[in-house]
Amino acid sequence: MSTAPSRFPTQSAKSASAGAGGGVAGGAPAATAAMGVGTGTIVGPSFSPLYAQIKGLLIASLQAGEWKAGEAIPSELDLAARFGVSQGTVRKAIDEMAADNLLVRRQGKGTFVATHAEQKVQYRFLRLMPDEGSGSLERQLLDCRRLRAPASVARQLQMRAGDQMVEVRRLLKAEGKPVVLDDICLPGDLFKGLTTERLNQYRGPFYGLFEAEFGVHMIRAQEKIRALPADAEAARLLQVPVGTPLLSVERLSFTYGDKPVELRRGLYHTASHFYRNELN
Repeated sequence: MSTAPSRFPTQSAKSASAGAGGGVAGGAPAATAAMGVGTGTIVGPSFSPLYAQIKGLLIASLQAGEWKAGEAIPSELDLAARFGVSQGTVRKAIDEMAADNLLVRRQGKGTFVATHAEQKVQYRFLRLMPDEGSGSLERQLLDCRRLRAPASVARQLQMRAGDQMVEVRRLLKAEGKPVVLDDICLPGDLFKGLTTERLNQYRGPFYGLFEAEFGVHMIRAQEKIRALPADAEAARLLQVPVGTPLLSVERLSFTYGDKPVELRRGLYHTASHFYRNELN
C-alpha cells in the first residue's frame, strides 16, 4: 500500500445538496420501526403518512440489495399485497422515489431501480456544460492508487484515519482539451479490486462501474463551490497559465442509509463551459 500523502485538500466538504434525493435514506430507520419489513404489519405508532412508511420500507429493501441497480421491482399490486396497503399508497411512494431518481418508470414495462448506466441518470451529478455544442466529455485516467486515508478525508467518509482508501485522478476533455481535473477518494473496503486497468477497461461512467461491480450506488451528493487560481500542477494538467481562475467543486456523495462513499474535488476550467444547476 502506498504511503504517499493524499492529493486531496484538507477542507471539509459540505454545503448545498446536488442531485435529487436529499434526506431520502434518513426516513428508512423510522419507517422500519413502524412496520415489519416484508410482513405488512404495523408494529408501533408512527406519525409519518402511510405512503412515507412504505417509501422507507422500499428504500430499506434497496439498501439490503433485494433489488439491484437496473432490475425491476415488483408491481404495485404485489407490493400492496406485501405491505397490506392500497395500490394508491404504493403508487404515491413510488412516485416520490422516481422523483428522487431512485426508481425509473418505463411505460408498459414496469418500474426499475435507477442506474447510472442509463443516459438519463449518468450525467445528473455532472453539471459542466459547454457554451456551444454537445456536452460529451472524453475521460483520461491519470492514476489509481491505494493509500492510507488522512484524517481530513477519513472524517468525511466516516472512516478511521489510516484506513485504506483508493484515490483516483483523471482528466475530462472536451474536443481534446482538458476542462476538468478530478481527484476522487473512495473507501478501500468497499472498492477492493479497483485498479487502473479496470477503470481503463470500463467505457461507461464511473458510477455505473461502482454500482455494477462493487454494489455501491450513489443516490445524492453535497457540493461546496469556490473560485481558485490554478497552482503549478493544475495549470500543467489543464494546460492553462498558473493563476488562471478555476472553479473548485468539492463533492461528498452518499449511498443508501445516508452513508458517504465518495469524496471528490474537481477543478473546472470554465473559459468555454459553465456550471449548470436547476433549482426547484
